[in-house]
Amino acid sequence: MDKVQLAGFVTGLAPYATVIQGKEFVEVTVAPEKLHSMAMELKNNKDTACDFLSCLTGMDWKTELGVIYHLRSTIHGHTIVVKVRIADRENPAVDSLCDVWPGAEFHEREAYDLLGIRFNGHPDLRRLFLDSSWGYPLRKDYKDDINIVSK
Repeated sequence: MDKVQLAGFVTGLAPYATVIQGKEFVEVTVAPEKLHSMAMELKNNKDTACDFLSCLTGMDWKTELGVIYHLRSTIHGHTIVVKVRIADRENPAVDSLCDVWPGAEFHEREAYDLLGIRFNGHPDLRRLFLDSSWGYPLRKDYKDDINIVSK
């Protein structure tokens, strides 16, 4: 199926999500509480069959934190980008997708370590690179008092 058909199909699967046919990918924005069910549907539905999480990126959009997932179907050859925005900057949390794509484990740890996004149900959510004395250096509001991180 082409991008137009894929966007229409995903809209039918998830009427609660915002689906945009982008220039390169079909982009889906979903609320944090719907992320896990959306991921399961995209993986298990034979028409989408997103069997490979190729990238997970934590984001800071100043007013919200978020996570962007690039999901690839090795069967059909398409990629779907799923975005989740988290309004609570003080306690950002979203469900872990480690049970859907085991490769998400270290990507989620990295997003936690550098942005402070918690992944509910993660099997080993601890810092990956930095110790607990650091804040979250990829946040836009990060204060670097000794200028280790330059902007």
